[in-house]
Amino acid sequence: MSGRVLFHMWEPFRSSLVAGHLFYVEQARKRLLSQFENIESEADEAADEWLERSNSRFDPDRHDPAEFYEKANDIGIEFYGLLSGMRDQTWLSVVAGMFHEWDKQLRSWLVREIEHWHRGENLPKKIWSADFVQIGELLDCLGWAFRSTDHFQKLDACRLVVNVYKHGDGRSLDDLKTRHPEYLDDRFRDLGFTFVTKDLRDYTHLKVSGEQFQAFSEAIIEFWNAVPEYTRETENEAPSWLERAISKDRESQQQASNK
Repeated sequence: MSGRVLFHMWEPFRSSLVAGHLFYVEQARKRLLSQFENIESEADEAADEWLERSNSRFDPDRHDPAEFYEKANDIGIEFYGLLSGMRDQTWLSVVAGMFHEWDKQLRSWLVREIEHWHRGENLPKKIWSADFVQIGELLDCLGWAFRSTDHFQKLDACRLVVNVYKHGDGRSLDDLKTRHPEYLDDRFRDLGFTFVTKDLRDYTHLKVSGEQFQAFSEAIIEFWNAVPEYTRETENEAPSWLERAISKDRESQQQASNK
């Protein structure tokens, strides 16, 4: 087989990446997300606790019992709304942590492998500063066909979700509306009608379900399993940003050697 080896995915390292990811997902479900499994009953308890605390203030000669029960119901609804909002934020936080860890592990591995055959600071720095599209260009030029895979689509959606969670309104929100509107929740969908159209939804509608979280997780596993054990040099055209970074390193080396 022609072409020098540029990247080597050592099988024990691949296994450790997948195992670490699965540990994160399992523990996030167990230690964080499981705390929101019974928020309906917790809301009922909050309403009952308010009624119990209010008993001392109830005067049957002056108060209507229905008003107290209505107030307790309002307390339960408010508690449920606040807790469900905290649940949604926790889901998004877990998704963000999962995506950022995958992203850092990928870039770190790429840089370590590059250091075996390239000298210079510009290329490693560019790997760390490159955006998701540029990283996709790099992987494709290596022959991975990354952007044509199903897991790329899920990872790209995950990236947009994380960006909207972090920044709110902006380009990522516009892209999410266009390409992945299923992550912008229609709170009235279960009632059989649409109250807020897709175009009018904003970052406050961002929501990730348990099934969507699982799909993101599986995409990360699929990605690591799809990385070739050996990636060899090809004749594919390199992205312009990659060529510029390599050229800068070569220029720096030439200047250093001329001193």
